[in-house]
Amino acid sequence: MQALNGSAGTEPQQGAVGPLLAIDEVADRLNVTPRFVRRLIAERRIRYFKLGRHVRLAEEDVDDWVRRRRIDPSMT
Repeated sequence: MQALNGSAGTEPQQGAVGPLLAIDEVADRLNVTPRFVRRLIAERRIRYFKLGRHVRLAEEDVDDWVRRRRIDPSMT
């Protein structure tokens, strides 16, 4: 059965967001405290969603934030 947009449904829809994680889940993944994650959010250093009074982070945004902090060894 085809999706409403005419595709087979195997490709992600444009603008679709992957799984959303709570602050505690992100802290567990990064092996940091929830306070650190809240600080990243307060300082707007990581993208997040505000759903009513709840804050959620997209798994993809967390992975992207980690990737941007990777430091490659210098070749001297």
